Amino acid sequence: MTDDQTTAAYGNTWYAATKVDASPRPALAFDLDVEVCIIGGGLAGLTTAREIAGRGWSVVLLEAGRLAGSASGRNTGFVLPGFGADADKLVERVGFERAKSLWALAQAGLDYVREMASSAPGIDPQNGWLYVSKTDNSDDFVNYVALLGELGCEIEGWSTERVRSVLRSERYFYAINYLRAFTIHPLNYALALAAAAERDGARIFEDTPALSIDPSGVRKRIVTPGGRLRADHVVLCGNVALNGLMPRVAGTLLPVTTYVITTAPLGERLAQAVGYAGGISDSDHADNHYRVVGGDRLMLSGRATTWPRDPRRYVKALTGDIKVTYPQLGDVAVDYAWAGTLGLTIHRMPQIGELGPGVWLASGFGGHGLNTTAMAGNIIARAIVDGDLTWRQFTPFELVWAGGVFGRAAMQVRGFIKRLKSATAERRAKAREAARRRALTPAHEAETAEHAAPCHQEAADSAAAPGDSEQAGA
Repeated sequence: MTDDQTTAAYGNTWYAATKVDASPRPALAFDLDVEVCIIGGGLAGLTTAREIAGRGWSVVLLEAGRLAGSASGRNTGFVLPGFGADADKLVERVGFERAKSLWALAQAGLDYVREMASSAPGIDPQNGWLYVSKTDNSDDFVNYVALLGELGCEIEGWSTERVRSVLRSERYFYAINYLRAFTIHPLNYALALAAAAERDGARIFEDTPALSIDPSGVRKRIVTPGGRLRADHVVLCGNVALNGLMPRVAGTLLPVTTYVITTAPLGERLAQAVGYAGGISDSDHADNHYRVVGGDRLMLSGRATTWPRDPRRYVKALTGDIKVTYPQLGDVAVDYAWAGTLGLTIHRMPQIGELGPGVWLASGFGGHGLNTTAMAGNIIARAIVDGDLTWRQFTPFELVWAGGVFGRAAMQVRGFIKRLKSATAERRAKAREAARRRALTPAHEAETAEHAAPCHQEAADSAAAPGDSEQAGA
Protein backbone atom coordinates (compact mmCIF):
# COMPACT_ATOMS: atom_id res chain seq x y z
CA MET A 1 0.00 0.00 0.00
CA THR A 2 1.15 3.55 -0.70
CA ASP A 3 1.34 6.09 2.12
CA ASP A 4 -1.89 7.72 0.90
CA GLN A 5 -3.68 4.36 0.82
CA THR A 6 -2.44 3.53 4.33
CA THR A 7 -3.66 6.87 5.68
CA ALA A 8 -7.02 6.46 3.94
CA ALA A 9 -7.43 2.99 5.50
CA TYR A 10 -6.09 3.65 9.00
CA GLY A 11 -6.10 7.43 9.49
CA ASN A 12 -3.29 9.73 10.53
CA THR A 13 -2.04 7.32 13.18
CA TRP A 14 1.41 6.53 14.48
CA TYR A 15 0.48 2.88 13.95
CA ALA A 16 -0.18 3.41 10.24
CA ALA A 17 3.17 5.17 9.91
CA THR A 18 4.98 2.25 11.56
CA LYS A 19 2.99 -0.75 10.30
CA VAL A 20 4.62 -3.80 8.80
CA ASP A 21 4.28 -4.39 5.06
CA ALA A 22 0.95 -6.05 4.27
CA SER A 23 -0.79 -6.21 0.92
CA PRO A 24 -4.52 -5.49 0.78
CA ARG A 25 -6.76 -8.54 0.48
CA PRO A 26 -9.17 -8.71 -2.47
CA ALA A 27 -12.91 -8.22 -2.27
CA LEU A 28 -15.11 -11.30 -2.60
CA ALA A 29 -16.23 -11.63 -6.23
CA PHE A 30 -17.71 -15.16 -6.38
CA ASP A 31 -19.90 -17.57 -4.42
CA LEU A 32 -18.51 -19.82 -1.70
CA ASP A 33 -19.59 -22.70 0.53
CA VAL A 34 -17.72 -22.91 3.84
CA GLU A 35 -18.13 -24.31 7.30
CA VAL A 36 -17.68 -20.99 9.11
CA CYS A 37 -18.21 -17.41 7.94
CA ILE A 38 -16.82 -14.69 10.21
CA ILE A 39 -18.10 -11.14 9.78
CA GLY A 40 -15.71 -8.47 11.03
CA GLY A 41 -11.95 -8.19 10.56
CA GLY A 42 -11.02 -6.76 13.94
CA LEU A 43 -9.09 -8.61 16.63
CA ALA A 44 -11.98 -10.86 17.70
CA GLY A 45 -12.76 -11.95 14.14
CA LEU A 46 -9.11 -12.53 13.26
CA THR A 47 -8.48 -14.59 16.39
CA THR A 48 -11.59 -16.67 15.73
CA ALA A 49 -10.55 -17.24 12.12
CA ARG A 50 -7.06 -18.29 13.12
CA GLU A 51 -8.24 -20.71 15.80
CA ILE A 52 -10.95 -22.37 13.70
CA ALA A 53 -8.77 -22.65 10.59
CA GLY A 54 -6.00 -24.08 12.74
CA ARG A 55 -8.36 -26.91 13.66
CA GLY A 56 -8.79 -27.83 9.99
CA TRP A 57 -12.17 -26.23 9.27
CA SER A 58 -12.91 -24.12 6.19
CA VAL A 59 -13.19 -20.44 7.16
CA VAL A 60 -13.98 -17.21 5.35
CA LEU A 61 -13.64 -13.81 7.01
CA LEU A 62 -15.43 -10.77 5.56
CA GLU A 63 -14.28 -7.24 6.40
CA ALA A 64 -16.25 -4.24 5.15
CA GLY A 65 -13.15 -2.01 5.03
CA ARG A 66 -9.55 -2.79 5.95
CA LEU A 67 -8.49 -5.29 8.59
CA ALA A 68 -8.33 -3.65 12.04
CA GLY A 69 -9.21 -0.31 10.46
CA SER A 70 -11.44 0.70 13.37
CA ALA A 71 -10.89 0.38 17.13
CA SER A 72 -8.76 -2.77 16.83
CA GLY A 73 -5.96 -0.93 15.06
CA ARG A 74 -6.36 2.52 16.64
CA ASN A 75 -6.28 1.95 20.40
CA THR A 76 -3.41 2.73 22.75
CA GLY A 77 -2.25 -0.90 22.78
CA PHE A 78 -2.78 -1.75 26.46
CA VAL A 79 -3.05 -5.51 27.06
CA LEU A 80 -4.53 -5.79 30.55
CA PRO A 81 -5.89 -8.50 32.83
CA GLY A 82 -9.56 -8.64 33.71
CA PHE A 83 -12.44 -6.80 32.08
CA GLY A 84 -13.87 -3.34 31.59
CA ALA A 85 -16.17 -4.00 34.57
CA ASP A 86 -14.53 -3.20 37.89
CA ALA A 87 -13.50 -6.27 39.85
CA ASP A 88 -15.69 -5.45 42.85
CA LYS A 89 -18.76 -4.95 40.64
CA LEU A 90 -18.06 -8.22 38.86
CA VAL A 91 -17.90 -10.07 42.19
CA GLU A 92 -21.12 -8.38 43.30
CA ARG A 93 -22.90 -9.53 40.13
CA VAL A 94 -21.80 -13.17 39.84
CA GLY A 95 -20.10 -14.06 43.13
CA PHE A 96 -16.43 -14.43 43.98
CA GLU A 97 -15.78 -17.93 42.61
CA ARG A 98 -17.39 -17.26 39.26
CA ALA A 99 -15.64 -13.90 39.02
CA LYS A 100 -12.33 -15.62 39.70
CA SER A 101 -13.05 -18.13 36.92
CA LEU A 102 -13.86 -15.30 34.50
CA TRP A 103 -10.64 -13.52 35.45
CA ALA A 104 -8.71 -16.70 34.67
CA LEU A 105 -10.27 -16.73 31.18
CA ALA A 106 -9.30 -13.09 30.68
CA GLN A 107 -5.76 -13.88 31.80
CA ALA A 108 -5.60 -16.71 29.26
CA GLY A 109 -6.53 -14.15 26.62
CA LEU A 110 -3.69 -11.90 27.77
CA ASP A 111 -1.24 -14.82 27.59
CA TYR A 112 -2.43 -15.60 24.06
CA VAL A 113 -1.63 -12.06 22.93
CA ARG A 114 1.78 -12.22 24.62
CA GLU A 115 2.67 -15.44 22.80
CA MET A 116 1.77 -13.92 19.43
CA ALA A 117 3.53 -10.65 20.28
CA SER A 118 6.76 -12.46 21.05
CA SER A 119 6.81 -14.36 17.75
CA ALA A 120 5.83 -11.77 15.12
CA PRO A 121 7.66 -8.65 13.91
CA GLY A 122 6.73 -5.07 14.70
CA ILE A 123 4.48 -5.73 17.72
CA ASP A 124 7.10 -4.47 20.21
CA PRO A 125 5.70 -5.62 23.58
CA GLN A 126 6.64 -3.53 26.62
CA ASN A 127 5.95 -4.98 30.06
CA GLY A 128 3.79 -3.45 32.75
CA TRP A 129 0.76 -1.26 33.40
CA LEU A 130 0.85 1.35 36.12
CA TYR A 131 -2.58 2.44 37.36
CA VAL A 132 -1.97 5.66 39.26
CA SER A 133 -4.17 7.46 41.78
CA LYS A 134 -4.50 11.24 41.74
CA THR A 135 -5.95 11.18 45.27
CA ASP A 136 -4.49 9.92 48.53
CA ASN A 137 -7.29 7.64 49.74
CA SER A 138 -5.10 4.79 50.91
CA ASP A 139 -7.97 2.73 52.38
CA ASP A 140 -9.71 2.30 49.02
CA PHE A 141 -6.35 1.61 47.42
CA VAL A 142 -5.39 -1.14 49.89
CA ASN A 143 -8.81 -2.80 49.67
CA TYR A 144 -8.77 -2.92 45.88
CA VAL A 145 -5.23 -4.29 45.81
CA ALA A 146 -6.32 -7.05 48.18
CA LEU A 147 -9.31 -8.00 46.00
CA LEU A 148 -7.19 -8.14 42.84
CA GLY A 149 -4.71 -10.41 44.61
CA GLU A 150 -7.51 -12.76 45.67
CA LEU A 151 -8.69 -12.96 42.05
CA GLY A 152 -5.23 -14.15 41.04
CA CYS A 153 -3.92 -10.92 39.53
CA GLU A 154 -0.16 -10.46 39.88
CA ILE A 155 0.30 -6.92 41.15
CA GLU A 156 2.43 -4.66 43.31
CA GLY A 157 1.22 -1.75 45.40
CA TRP A 158 3.44 1.29 44.95
CA SER A 159 3.83 4.10 47.46
CA THR A 160 3.66 7.75 46.50
CA GLU A 161 7.43 8.04 46.79
CA ARG A 162 8.01 5.13 44.45
CA VAL A 163 5.49 6.43 41.92
CA ARG A 164 7.05 9.87 41.84
CA SER A 165 10.51 8.40 41.43
CA VAL A 166 9.54 7.11 37.95
CA LEU A 167 6.70 9.48 37.03
CA ARG A 168 8.01 12.93 37.89
CA SER A 169 4.64 14.51 38.52
CA GLU A 170 3.23 16.08 41.67
CA ARG A 171 -0.25 14.96 40.55
CA TYR A 172 0.35 11.35 41.52
CA PHE A 173 0.05 9.40 44.75
CA TYR A 174 -0.30 5.62 45.01
CA ALA A 175 -0.30 3.13 42.13
CA ILE A 176 -0.98 -0.49 41.28
CA ASN A 177 1.68 -2.06 39.08
CA TYR A 178 0.19 -4.91 37.01
CA LEU A 179 3.17 -7.16 36.48
CA ARG A 180 1.81 -9.33 33.66
CA ALA A 181 0.19 -6.53 31.67
CA PHE A 182 2.02 -5.07 28.67
CA THR A 183 1.59 -2.81 25.66
CA ILE A 184 1.82 -3.59 21.94
CA HIS A 185 1.47 -2.17 18.45
CA PRO A 186 -2.16 -3.32 17.93
CA LEU A 187 -2.25 -2.86 14.17
CA ASN A 188 0.83 -5.00 13.62
CA TYR A 189 -0.63 -7.56 16.02
CA ALA A 190 -3.84 -7.70 13.96
CA LEU A 191 -1.89 -8.12 10.72
CA ALA A 192 0.13 -10.93 12.31
CA LEU A 193 -3.12 -12.68 13.29
CA ALA A 194 -4.38 -12.36 9.71
CA ALA A 195 -1.19 -13.83 8.27
CA ALA A 196 -1.31 -16.72 10.75
CA ALA A 197 -4.96 -17.44 9.91
CA GLU A 198 -4.19 -17.49 6.19
CA ARG A 199 -1.28 -19.86 6.71
CA ASP A 200 -3.76 -22.24 8.30
CA GLY A 201 -6.13 -21.98 5.34
CA ALA A 202 -8.52 -19.15 6.24
CA ARG A 203 -9.63 -16.92 3.36
CA ILE A 204 -9.87 -13.20 4.11
CA PHE A 205 -11.70 -10.65 1.98
CA GLU A 206 -11.50 -6.90 2.52
CA ASP A 207 -13.88 -4.24 1.18
CA THR A 208 -16.62 -6.87 1.44
CA PRO A 209 -19.53 -5.82 3.63
CA ALA A 210 -22.16 -8.39 4.55
CA LEU A 211 -25.42 -6.94 3.25
CA SER A 212 -27.79 -9.49 4.75
CA ILE A 213 -27.90 -12.78 6.65
CA ASP A 214 -30.55 -15.46 6.48
CA PRO A 215 -29.91 -17.43 9.70
CA SER A 216 -32.70 -19.96 9.18
CA GLY A 217 -31.94 -23.54 8.31
CA VAL A 218 -28.78 -25.58 8.75
CA ARG A 219 -26.91 -23.59 6.10
CA LYS A 220 -26.85 -19.84 6.78
CA ARG A 221 -26.89 -17.52 3.77
CA ILE A 222 -24.80 -14.35 3.60
CA VAL A 223 -25.09 -11.84 0.78
CA THR A 224 -22.25 -9.46 -0.17
CA PRO A 225 -21.98 -7.00 -3.09
CA GLY A 226 -19.87 -9.40 -5.15
CA GLY A 227 -20.84 -12.88 -4.04
CA ARG A 228 -22.96 -15.11 -1.81
CA LEU A 229 -21.86 -17.50 0.89
CA ARG A 230 -23.40 -20.49 2.57
CA ALA A 231 -22.03 -21.57 5.94
CA ASP A 232 -22.86 -23.92 8.77
CA HIS A 233 -21.90 -21.24 11.31
CA VAL A 234 -21.81 -17.45 11.22
CA VAL A 235 -19.78 -15.51 13.78
CA LEU A 236 -20.61 -11.82 14.20
CA CYS A 237 -17.47 -10.00 15.35
CA GLY A 238 -18.42 -6.48 14.44
CA ASN A 239 -18.81 -3.47 16.67
CA VAL A 240 -21.31 -0.63 16.34
CA ALA A 241 -20.80 -1.08 12.58
CA LEU A 242 -23.21 -4.04 12.79
CA ASN A 243 -26.09 -1.58 12.87
CA GLY A 244 -27.08 -2.11 9.23
CA LEU A 245 -26.82 -5.88 9.47
CA MET A 246 -27.97 -6.66 13.03
CA PRO A 247 -29.54 -3.50 14.51
CA ARG A 248 -30.73 -5.38 17.60
CA VAL A 249 -27.15 -6.32 18.47
CA ALA A 250 -25.69 -2.93 17.57
CA GLY A 251 -28.32 -1.28 19.75
CA THR A 252 -26.82 -2.91 22.83
CA LEU A 253 -23.58 -0.94 22.39
CA LEU A 254 -22.86 2.65 23.28
CA PRO A 255 -20.56 4.11 20.62
CA VAL A 256 -17.70 5.94 22.33
CA THR A 257 -15.05 7.79 20.33
CA THR A 258 -11.67 8.33 21.95
CA TYR A 259 -9.05 10.75 20.65
CA VAL A 260 -5.36 9.87 20.51
CA ILE A 261 -2.24 11.91 19.85
CA THR A 262 1.42 11.03 19.43
CA THR A 263 3.91 13.80 20.00
CA ALA A 264 6.91 14.73 17.94
CA PRO A 265 10.18 13.27 19.30
CA LEU A 266 10.86 14.81 22.73
CA GLY A 267 14.42 13.59 23.22
CA GLU A 268 15.99 13.19 26.64
CA ARG A 269 13.45 15.40 28.40
CA LEU A 270 10.78 12.68 28.03
CA ALA A 271 12.99 10.08 29.73
CA GLN A 272 13.57 12.54 32.57
CA ALA A 273 9.80 12.93 33.07
CA VAL A 274 8.50 9.40 32.37
CA GLY A 275 10.71 6.57 33.55
CA TYR A 276 8.24 3.70 33.04
CA ALA A 277 8.24 1.67 29.82
CA GLY A 278 4.75 0.15 30.00
CA GLY A 279 1.26 1.65 29.92
CA ILE A 280 0.16 4.31 32.40
CA SER A 281 -3.39 5.26 33.38
CA ASP A 282 -4.44 7.84 35.94
CA SER A 283 -8.20 7.78 35.45
CA ASP A 284 -11.20 5.45 35.69
CA HIS A 285 -12.72 7.00 32.58
CA ALA A 286 -11.37 7.71 29.13
CA ASP A 287 -8.83 10.42 29.97
CA ASN A 288 -5.07 10.15 30.36
CA HIS A 289 -3.97 6.74 29.21
CA TYR A 290 -0.47 7.10 27.85
CA ARG A 291 2.87 5.47 27.11
CA VAL A 292 6.23 6.10 25.48
CA VAL A 293 6.47 4.94 21.85
CA GLY A 294 9.23 5.11 19.30
CA GLY A 295 11.82 5.74 22.01
CA ASP A 296 11.02 9.38 22.74
CA ARG A 297 7.43 10.10 21.73
CA LEU A 298 4.45 10.22 24.09
CA MET A 299 1.16 8.66 22.99
CA LEU A 300 -1.89 9.78 24.96
CA SER A 301 -5.62 9.13 24.64
CA GLY A 302 -8.62 10.81 26.19
CA ARG A 303 -11.51 13.26 25.83
CA ALA A 304 -14.06 10.61 24.85
CA THR A 305 -17.34 11.61 23.20
CA THR A 306 -20.44 9.63 22.28
CA TRP A 307 -20.60 11.31 18.87
CA PRO A 308 -17.48 11.23 16.67
CA ARG A 309 -15.71 14.50 15.98
CA ASP A 310 -12.64 15.71 14.14
CA PRO A 311 -9.63 14.60 16.22
CA ARG A 312 -7.83 17.85 15.42
CA ARG A 313 -10.33 19.61 17.69
CA TYR A 314 -8.85 17.80 20.67
CA VAL A 315 -5.13 18.27 20.07
CA LYS A 316 -4.98 21.40 22.23
CA ALA A 317 -6.89 19.76 25.09
CA LEU A 318 -4.75 16.61 25.00
CA THR A 319 -1.46 18.50 24.88
CA GLY A 320 -2.84 20.60 27.73
CA ASP A 321 -3.36 17.39 29.72
CA ILE A 322 0.28 16.49 29.15
CA LYS A 323 1.43 19.93 30.30
CA VAL A 324 -0.64 19.76 33.49
CA THR A 325 0.84 16.38 34.37
CA TYR A 326 4.40 17.06 33.21
CA PRO A 327 4.97 20.83 33.11
CA GLN A 328 8.70 20.19 32.66
CA LEU A 329 7.97 18.99 29.11
CA GLY A 330 6.67 22.41 28.17
CA ASP A 331 4.62 22.85 25.02
CA VAL A 332 4.83 19.67 22.94
CA ALA A 333 4.32 19.37 19.20
CA VAL A 334 2.02 16.68 17.81
CA ASP A 335 2.84 14.59 14.74
CA TYR A 336 -0.21 12.30 14.72
CA ALA A 337 -3.82 12.77 15.84
CA TRP A 338 -6.67 10.34 15.28
CA ALA A 339 -9.88 8.92 16.68
CA GLY A 340 -11.24 5.43 17.24
CA THR A 341 -14.81 4.39 17.99
CA LEU A 342 -15.51 1.44 20.25
CA GLY A 343 -18.67 -0.18 21.59
CA LEU A 344 -19.39 -0.22 25.31
CA THR A 345 -21.96 -2.52 26.87
CA ILE A 346 -24.07 -1.33 29.78
CA HIS A 347 -22.49 -3.89 32.12
CA ARG A 348 -18.96 -3.34 30.69
CA MET A 349 -18.56 -7.04 29.95
CA PRO A 350 -18.10 -8.60 26.50
CA GLN A 351 -20.97 -10.27 24.67
CA ILE A 352 -19.96 -13.85 23.92
CA GLY A 353 -22.32 -16.66 23.01
CA GLU A 354 -24.83 -18.23 20.64
CA LEU A 355 -27.67 -16.00 19.43
CA GLY A 356 -29.42 -18.88 17.73
CA PRO A 357 -28.48 -22.25 16.21
CA GLY A 358 -25.20 -21.70 14.38
CA VAL A 359 -25.18 -17.92 14.85
CA TRP A 360 -22.51 -16.67 17.26
CA LEU A 361 -21.65 -13.29 18.72
CA ALA A 362 -18.31 -11.91 19.94
CA SER A 363 -18.70 -8.19 20.60
CA GLY A 364 -18.74 -5.43 23.21
CA PHE A 365 -15.03 -5.29 23.97
CA GLY A 366 -14.86 -1.52 24.35
CA GLY A 367 -12.39 -0.22 26.88
CA HIS A 368 -10.65 -3.55 27.49
CA GLY A 369 -10.42 -5.31 24.18
CA LEU A 370 -6.94 -6.63 23.57
CA ASN A 371 -7.08 -9.51 26.02
CA THR A 372 -10.83 -10.17 25.82
CA THR A 373 -10.92 -10.37 22.01
CA ALA A 374 -8.28 -13.09 22.20
CA MET A 375 -10.25 -14.83 24.93
CA ALA A 376 -13.49 -14.62 22.93
CA GLY A 377 -11.93 -15.91 19.72
CA ASN A 378 -10.66 -18.99 21.50
CA ILE A 379 -13.93 -19.58 23.35
CA ILE A 380 -16.02 -19.34 20.15
CA ALA A 381 -13.61 -21.58 18.24
CA ARG A 382 -13.82 -24.29 20.91
CA ALA A 383 -17.61 -23.96 21.02
CA ILE A 384 -17.99 -24.45 17.26
CA VAL A 385 -15.39 -27.16 16.73
CA ASP A 386 -15.53 -29.07 20.01
CA GLY A 387 -18.95 -28.21 21.44
CA ASP A 388 -17.23 -26.62 24.43
CA LEU A 389 -19.64 -24.76 26.74
CA THR A 390 -17.26 -22.24 28.32
CA TRP A 391 -19.17 -19.46 26.57
CA ARG A 392 -22.06 -20.05 28.95
CA GLN A 393 -20.05 -18.38 31.71
CA PHE A 394 -21.02 -15.12 30.02
CA THR A 395 -24.77 -15.73 30.08
CA PRO A 396 -25.25 -13.38 33.09
CA PHE A 397 -24.16 -10.55 30.78
CA GLU A 398 -27.11 -10.52 28.46
CA LEU A 399 -27.83 -8.19 25.56
CA VAL A 400 -29.12 -4.97 27.13
CA TRP A 401 -30.41 -2.10 25.03
CA ALA A 402 -28.04 0.85 25.44
CA GLY A 403 -30.71 3.52 25.22
CA GLY A 404 -30.16 4.84 21.71
CA VAL A 405 -29.70 8.59 21.41
CA PHE A 406 -30.80 9.12 25.02
CA GLY A 407 -28.25 6.58 26.23
CA ARG A 408 -25.50 8.35 24.32
CA ALA A 409 -26.50 11.72 25.77
CA ALA A 410 -26.61 10.27 29.28
CA MET A 411 -23.20 8.71 28.79
CA GLN A 412 -21.75 12.04 27.67
CA VAL A 413 -23.20 13.84 30.70
CA ARG A 414 -22.01 11.07 33.03
CA GLY A 415 -18.51 11.37 31.61
CA PHE A 416 -18.52 15.11 32.20
CA ILE A 417 -19.67 14.63 35.81
CA LYS A 418 -17.01 11.98 36.46
CA ARG A 419 -14.33 14.26 35.04
CA LEU A 420 -15.56 17.09 37.26
CA LYS A 421 -15.62 14.88 40.38
CA SER A 422 -12.14 13.59 39.58
CA ALA A 423 -10.80 17.12 39.25
CA THR A 424 -12.42 18.13 42.54
CA ALA A 425 -10.98 15.10 44.36
CA GLU A 426 -7.55 15.84 42.90
CA ARG A 427 -7.64 19.45 44.11
CA ARG A 428 -8.62 18.32 47.60
CA ALA A 429 -5.82 15.76 47.65
CA LYS A 430 -3.28 18.41 46.65
CA ALA A 431 -4.63 20.79 49.30
CA ARG A 432 -4.29 18.12 52.00
CA GLU A 433 -0.75 17.36 50.86
CA ALA A 434 0.16 21.05 50.95
CA ALA A 435 -1.35 21.37 54.45
CA ARG A 436 0.71 18.42 55.69
CA ARG A 437 3.85 20.03 54.31
CA ARG A 438 3.04 23.32 56.02
CA ALA A 439 2.41 21.51 59.30
CA LEU A 440 5.83 19.90 59.08
CA THR A 441 7.65 23.12 58.23
CA PRO A 442 7.98 24.65 61.78
CA ALA A 443 9.31 21.39 63.17
CA HIS A 444 11.68 21.11 60.24
CA GLU A 445 12.92 24.68 60.77
CA ALA A 446 13.48 24.08 64.49
CA GLU A 447 15.41 20.92 63.72
CA THR A 448 17.49 22.80 61.16
CA ALA A 449 18.27 25.57 63.64
CA GLU A 450 19.26 23.04 66.30
CA HIS A 451 21.71 21.38 63.92
CA ALA A 452 22.98 24.73 62.68
CA ALA A 453 24.02 26.01 66.16
CA PRO A 454 27.10 23.77 66.57
CA CYS A 455 28.15 24.69 63.05
CA HIS A 456 28.09 28.39 63.95
CA GLN A 457 30.15 27.68 67.04
CA GLU A 458 32.71 25.72 65.00
CA ALA A 459 32.98 28.62 62.57
CA ALA A 460 33.59 31.04 65.44
CA ASP A 461 36.27 28.82 66.93
CA SER A 462 37.96 28.57 63.56
CA ALA A 463 37.96 32.36 63.14
CA ALA A 464 39.62 32.72 66.53
CA ALA A 465 42.52 30.40 65.55
CA PRO A 466 44.06 31.73 62.32
CA GLY A 467 47.14 29.58 62.72
CA ASP A 468 45.06 26.42 62.54
CA SER A 469 43.25 27.72 59.48
CA GLU A 470 46.49 28.49 57.66
CA GLN A 471 47.80 25.01 58.50
CA ALA A 472 44.65 23.46 56.99
CA GLY A 473 45.13 25.56 53.87
CA ALA A 474 48.73 24.35 53.53
